[in-house]
Amino acid sequence: MSTEQDERAPAASDEAGEAPPRRGVSRRGLFGLAAGGVALAGVGAAAGYAVGDAGSSDDGVVPFRDAHQAGIATPAQDRLHFVAMDLTTTDKGAVQDLFQRWTLAAERMTSGGEVTENGAVGLNPNSPPTDTGEALGLPASSLTLTFGIGASLLTKLGLGAQRPPGLIDLPRFTGDQLDPARSGGDLCIQACADDPQVAVHAVRNLVRIGFGVTEVRWSQLGFGRTSSTSTSQDTPRNLFGFKDGTNNLKVEEPSLLDQHVWVPPGEGPPWMAGGSYLVARRIRMHIETWDRTSLDEQEKIVGRTKGEGNPLSGGGEFDPANLAATGQDGEPAIPTDAHIRLASAEETNGARILRRGYNFVDGSDGSGHLDAGLFFVAFVRDVGRQFVPMQRRLAREDKMMEYIEHSGSAVFAVPGGLSAPGAYWGDGLFA
Repeated sequence: MSTEQDERAPAASDEAGEAPPRRGVSRRGLFGLAAGGVALAGVGAAAGYAVGDAGSSDDGVVPFRDAHQAGIATPAQDRLHFVAMDLTTTDKGAVQDLFQRWTLAAERMTSGGEVTENGAVGLNPNSPPTDTGEALGLPASSLTLTFGIGASLLTKLGLGAQRPPGLIDLPRFTGDQLDPARSGGDLCIQACADDPQVAVHAVRNLVRIGFGVTEVRWSQLGFGRTSSTSTSQDTPRNLFGFKDGTNNLKVEEPSLLDQHVWVPPGEGPPWMAGGSYLVARRIRMHIETWDRTSLDEQEKIVGRTKGEGNPLSGGGEFDPANLAATGQDGEPAIPTDAHIRLASAEETNGARILRRGYNFVDGSDGSGHLDAGLFFVAFVRDVGRQFVPMQRRLAREDKMMEYIEHSGSAVFAVPGGLSAPGAYWGDGLFA
């Protein structure tokens, strides 16, 4: 945990042939238009769709097609549903077809539409609906869907030559208590939205579409974002009660994103150009133990005040922490084992990461304690040079490690955005 760094086009059909709904039209509104005989004109699947403007619109729609996938530098939404899946086939054609169908469904849902037109209640009543229906009447809610590929998928499909050099296996870090059932995966989909039901609906329907080609390996729900990815957002708090991600990279810092997040052309296979690497870590927080720790000790462990999030060296929340400052006792104002010191760019050879983590509470552990913590998600340009050295040092020296444990872990390569006409998730793998 870090608070500091903080082509075969399908034919037009009910399932995949129509353009996504017009911005701002809710799923129920879209159904009403269709039922009333109003035609929704648009470019067909074979021709692709127009690239959206950067950022989100006033009607809660985040453009699906752009130079980079949405859900990375997009201003962080309040809710998360993350799913990792495994392939149940080695048929490349079947996987390619699934990725095309997923892309069409994702574009419709992020635009505020059903998976297919009238999919929930307007088709053959003697057949299963093609949309599960729980998002009917709900707006787009800033839904973003971000697609990632695991190294194991490339192995299963005989695409080892397409593996980018940055898609590495993480080493085992000191204190790791990783559960294989909560780790790894052939691919992932990250759904973020301002309405939890919209995020869950998106993942549920993509999983349903994948039946026979993929199966769920593990998933995680999250609430209360623990990072801000825009200067327009306040710094949120984690379940320890501290502001989290104060010095996170922001969408308003494009040069820093180019340096630390986006993979440039030539730094890997062509399909990774404009992409990034996603690191996911499920971090169990022993909140009962933390709650019995004095405020003074909590602040020394973090290196910031709990109320305002100011560095213990002085100044306001966003003022640089003075790691050389000393207190009246001559000791470092920010202790040598404080979290923000060990995670800072000054202590990690300039490494920074873009965080998009979320709080979680998954019931109890059966021993009278909450199974709660932080689902850590970070995007980086180079896992080995940015995340690994940072986490290695935190695992060895961070005082906070006494209160947390890492129980799940995964790394995925996130391809660049779908800006080319007809592009679909993962298409570069099959070029």
